Amino acid sequence: MLESINSPEDIKKLDVPSLEQLCSEVRDYMIECCSVNPGHLGSSLGAVELIVGLHKVYDTPHDKIVFDVGHQAYAHKILTGRRDAFRNNRRKDGISGFPRMDESPFDAFGVGHSSTSISAALGLATAARMEGRDEKIVAVIGDGALTGGLAYEGLNNAGASKADLLVIVNDNNFSIDRNLGAIHEHLLHLTTNATYNRIKTHVWNAIGENGLRKTLKNLTANAKHSIIKGSGGDIFEALGFRYFGPIDGNDIGQVVSTLQKIRGLGGPRVLHIITKKGKGYAPAEQQQTIWHAPGIFDPETGERISTKNGISRYQDVFGATLLDLAEHNPKIVGITPAMASGCGMNLLAERMPDRFFDVGIAEEHAVTFSAGLAAGGLRPFCNIYSSFSQRAYDQIIHDVALQNLPVVICLDRAGLVGEDGATHHGCYDIAAYRSVPNAVVATPADEVELKNMMYTASLSEGGPFIIRYPRGCGENAPWKDCDYEVLEPGHGVRLVTGREIAVIAAGPFVYRAKEAIGKFAESEGYAPSLYNIRYVKPLDTALLGEACKDHRVIVTVEDGCIAGGLFGAVSEYVAENGHDVRVHGIGIPDEFIPQASQSEQRELCGLSAGRIFETLQTAASEL
Repeated sequence: MLESINSPEDIKKLDVPSLEQLCSEVRDYMIECCSVNPGHLGSSLGAVELIVGLHKVYDTPHDKIVFDVGHQAYAHKILTGRRDAFRNNRRKDGISGFPRMDESPFDAFGVGHSSTSISAALGLATAARMEGRDEKIVAVIGDGALTGGLAYEGLNNAGASKADLLVIVNDNNFSIDRNLGAIHEHLLHLTTNATYNRIKTHVWNAIGENGLRKTLKNLTANAKHSIIKGSGGDIFEALGFRYFGPIDGNDIGQVVSTLQKIRGLGGPRVLHIITKKGKGYAPAEQQQTIWHAPGIFDPETGERISTKNGISRYQDVFGATLLDLAEHNPKIVGITPAMASGCGMNLLAERMPDRFFDVGIAEEHAVTFSAGLAAGGLRPFCNIYSSFSQRAYDQIIHDVALQNLPVVICLDRAGLVGEDGATHHGCYDIAAYRSVPNAVVATPADEVELKNMMYTASLSEGGPFIIRYPRGCGENAPWKDCDYEVLEPGHGVRLVTGREIAVIAAGPFVYRAKEAIGKFAESEGYAPSLYNIRYVKPLDTALLGEACKDHRVIVTVEDGCIAGGLFGAVSEYVAENGHDVRVHGIGIPDEFIPQASQSEQRELCGLSAGRIFETLQTAASEL
């Protein structure tokens, strides 16, 4: 059946049994594709019926569906003319893993970060009203994303606006890590009310296995609704929304029927659906955290196929080092916005739960909460993915830097992140944070330097102390056996003494630069010098002075944006001090880098050893 579905128009012709079959085939297709081409599988498996139902009831793309994050949107892509293209999902020159406006007219709004859907959908609904268009607008948001402050702001404004907007809360009782916060607890209460569940169980057992069960699902849903209303009101209705549900979001008949009934209703509405993350694939249902993004696996057995090379990941270094530091310093605490397992802080959570704080998807709160902890005498380590730290820029400036509080901010997934693409690259952090007074911006070259910079940060008296490091494996440096060493901020190190050209590198690209210099020496008969800058802020001005004095050309290498990054910092120093030296910059250009593997993206940006070698040749030709 799936092969005959080329657009939502084909879905509208199907009856409920045919829709059930279609949902099953979509799941099988997603599992088949993702087993060899990894992606965000679990959430998309759980949302199949919802997406099929939306495209059957609504007139897309005239009517518009706005997804939150987009982890649940795979069925949407498959059913909107991208079935074959989905085999290259997240690959170079393939389709994005997230909805993108420039990819399809069915993608009403581009997403990738959490909690944006309600605000964006409200904007679309308001624009449709002002332009006199009869579009229906739907925002789909997961319960985990409701911990984000932007979702609250959108709900508050939408409720007050009386806009014609449907918000669907996809409640799977699960985010990447455990859901937290009052909204989640409220939704959990709706599904665990004791009176409701006593009625449901009694009736379910009484009727046995017969055709009445489907009918009585609707009756129990109505009973649940009444109990909820009688128990003290609903948070959504307090915000100005009409509340519908909860309904079984994995029952396509119930989804379609409910959407048909509420589609024509005006004003702000919330439909609360209950789904199962990983629905229809037993391994994904049983281990939901792992199967959020499982990597390569055997679709028949569910056995995950390891691609590890035995080299530690930076997140593993962070997690183990934080735990060790915390064991020796009782003031150290860990804070994460819903990424404990992703950043390695789960180790601290398991061993010292009273010194671990998962604040949910709330980066702004994570930073200001950390500032409060620091003001209270503790030493917080706040770990945020670099791309998501953009949301907390104000808090880093206003609440940490302005007050010079000793908050250690570790930016995981800095630089180019690979298949998640432009929404998730952490390439703006150097440019953003080196302009902030009192801030330290550290760029460890390998696992040992990450460990020692964390140690150095734990001793720092001011802040913020920002440490950025990439996604994935390190350089196989012997971090487990090395002793702690203070790496003084503002002090880099010369690794290769050469002539004519000085290469100043940040982060692991010190190693790629070293490879390029070796190749250059073989080709040209002499070696450029190589410096590991270590800190972009404060700069090692003595090191830069030496590089300018002894060389005719400087080449900077970084996995951040060239504009305002290390290249900018070095160029500013050269100009301000009147040095007669040419500066070349290698880094991320002034454009958004699309999805591809990390190695492909680095090649594109000139950050591979081979491309750095080519830049050195160009620099040498100008001597």
